[in-house]
Amino acid sequence: MEQEEKYMNIQSDIAPYLFHQGTNYYAQEYLGAHRTGGQMIFRVWAPGASSVFVIGDFNGWQEDTPMIRVTEGGVWEASMPESSVPAGCKYKFRVVSAAGTHDKADPYAQATECPPATASVIAKPDGYSWRDGSWMQYRRRAMKNFYSQPINIYELQIASWKRHEDGSYYSYSEIAPDIASYVKQMGYTHIELMPVMEYPFDGSWGYQVCSYFAPSARFGTPADFMGFIDTMHEAGVGVILDWVPAHFPKDEHGLYEFDGSRLYEYQGDDRVEHDGWGTRRFDVGRNEVESFLVSSAMFWLEHYHVDGLRVDAVASMIYLDYDKRPGEWIPNVYGDNRCLEAIAFFRKLNSCIKEKHPDVLMIAEESTAWANVTTFDGGGLGFDMKWNMGWMNDTLSYAQTDPVYRKYHHDKLTFSLTYAFSEKFVLPISHDEVVHGKKSFLDKMSGDYWQKFASARAFLAYMMTHPGKKLLFMGCEFGQFREWDYASGIEWFMLDYESHAKLQRYTAELNHFYLENPPLWECDDSWGGFQWIDADNRDQSIVSYRRIDRAGKELIVLINFTPVVRKKFLLGVPYSGVYEEIFNSDAVDFGGSGVCNPDALKTTGKAWNGCPDSLHLEVPPLGAVILRCRRKRKSVPARTGKKEGGASAGK
Repeated sequence: MEQEEKYMNIQSDIAPYLFHQGTNYYAQEYLGAHRTGGQMIFRVWAPGASSVFVIGDFNGWQEDTPMIRVTEGGVWEASMPESSVPAGCKYKFRVVSAAGTHDKADPYAQATECPPATASVIAKPDGYSWRDGSWMQYRRRAMKNFYSQPINIYELQIASWKRHEDGSYYSYSEIAPDIASYVKQMGYTHIELMPVMEYPFDGSWGYQVCSYFAPSARFGTPADFMGFIDTMHEAGVGVILDWVPAHFPKDEHGLYEFDGSRLYEYQGDDRVEHDGWGTRRFDVGRNEVESFLVSSAMFWLEHYHVDGLRVDAVASMIYLDYDKRPGEWIPNVYGDNRCLEAIAFFRKLNSCIKEKHPDVLMIAEESTAWANVTTFDGGGLGFDMKWNMGWMNDTLSYAQTDPVYRKYHHDKLTFSLTYAFSEKFVLPISHDEVVHGKKSFLDKMSGDYWQKFASARAFLAYMMTHPGKKLLFMGCEFGQFREWDYASGIEWFMLDYESHAKLQRYTAELNHFYLENPPLWECDDSWGGFQWIDADNRDQSIVSYRRIDRAGKELIVLINFTPVVRKKFLLGVPYSGVYEEIFNSDAVDFGGSGVCNPDALKTTGKAWNGCPDSLHLEVPPLGAVILRCRRKRKSVPARTGKKEGGASAGK
């Protein structure tokens, strides 16, 4: 049926009808450049144009190939013998309007010149043979219930993950084996690529896209990018792409005032500009723009076998007053700040994708408290997951606070649990947090050199044991000290230093510990998978809690956010018996001081922290301890509540 739908989009009159109705989800099969019946057919949407020409190296960039208007909605078409336009030819559309003459790249091009050149390129016929059948079968089976699976994402930018010694980029083909091997070794389930859709300005990091159907030619061909994804899948690593439907740059060759008028962007001055980014906002209420954007999303999922999309800057689309001062925006028909067409667009986008591909992940970068981002209920947006920016901001702020004063900010550790199950969350430490003077992840940590590393280990332990899926930006895993710089590779040479090498080892072991323990991920969506033991020990800056899987197996987590060793610390536990320490962030192999609990821990028979029993243990400085019950004397249902008998203090 899917192939029939695509065929219909090319061959029948319904394709332009659906395009103008906003429901052609394979618009790239109709518009753009296509081989059919021995002809190369070009189509472009430009309703405001008085005339349009196809120009390229096949006609000396002259106006020798006029296009004719074939729909009332403004689609133009031209054809020429396929043999005269072989793969690799460069072309543009010369658009003539009352505003002048402008040479525009094809919005639906599937290949481009390498920037700074700006022409579209006739793509080679699709003849790639995929090798990822096993992965796709696994995905269809496992990801339908994705939130009960471990998801640990490594965010990276291809341009700066690694560079050649001369500063040049690695190609998709060159870098794929290294990334796949590294990510698998480090214990990540997915990578998230900062935008690879063609973009003109390196300094945008890819977030100012001009070509929504073409992987950047900086790193190779479309087939090379297919091979990149294939390599990830063969290694058992999923691929998520950053996708940017909120805005586009004002480059002359791009979507900006494409037909001499505001076409892809909003008409009104109150909406058209994204002042903070110097870009134009997509008019997602316009039918043809909806077809364009939904088709782009579907294209990457189907044509490139991508496993998910992280949708950038959702908040900038759903709020009319985003980045606006009072008086600069106009309320909707209900008198409030909701952008109704953006809400409708996301509901359409997500419902369409989930209907066809229930096993892919749609992730919203939504930075506010907007309700129902990850459900369709109550007028929700219908995403699968949402970045938990509240958790990120609170915990990073806490990490930067001197431990002496952390007791006054204890709620920054615990507040996230008041809403942890209101949406399906990803806990992100992303590229945005390690640039623009914000310091690197490691350098954010308070204290001296040793304390920074210890705090980083404790922070990561809290992240990996907190409900929600995980995302960490490249370089954070080994503690790059310098802020991320898109113009150079991350500082792999730091691994020559023991502390950084040990932090990398720690991150890998923590990641694998996460993957191997279902209590840390199987019930991320409810209180059934998480119970506080003590959320209120602000005086010692210690938190303790239980993580539980569907079978009732559980882990106990205790984290000390001060550099003080707590001797014979009394911890409430749900069962009487014998406990064992199975993970300790302060292990010497990780760069810690070695305050551990190597021997069996026997319960005391004393109720504590609202629990029926308790045990004494050594709590490391700026350290995390994870325990499990090795042998129960009796099973007693766990109870939550306040401490019994006084403060949970060590001697």
